[in-house]
Amino acid sequence: MDSMMMGAMSQDMKSMPGMEMMDMAVMQACMDACSACEQACTICSVQMMDCAPACMNCADMCNTMMRSMMRMQGMTPAVMMSMLDACIAMCQLCMDSCMEHADHSEVCKMCAQSCKACMDACMDMKNMMMAAA
Repeated sequence: MDSMMMGAMSQDMKSMPGMEMMDMAVMQACMDACSACEQACTICSVQMMDCAPACMNCADMCNTMMRSMMRMQGMTPAVMMSMLDACIAMCQLCMDSCMEHADHSEVCKMCAQSCKACMDACMDMKNMMMAAA
């Protein structure tokens, strides 16, 4: 995301109660990981393996998480934490499902790795929010 967009998001976000201490770099990394995971899960879901439903749900959750972070109006730290928890849980389920095929499917392996990266980025976001509280 370009610096103008980041500046606008940062100014908007910091005006909300409880969000003054948010680190935009951590938030951007989380949005990027959600976007990458959404794409990987969407690609994986078309293979029509038994992981497809988890991949489709994970893609939707990652998209929702990313869009919510971009919007921010009406977001509170408690809501953000709940959404991060839901995204982490969905990524874990998808990763576990795809790992069952990772030995014979490079797409499932890529999807599982993307889910892990998204979980890590969401966890970094949670940790940053808890440290700022």
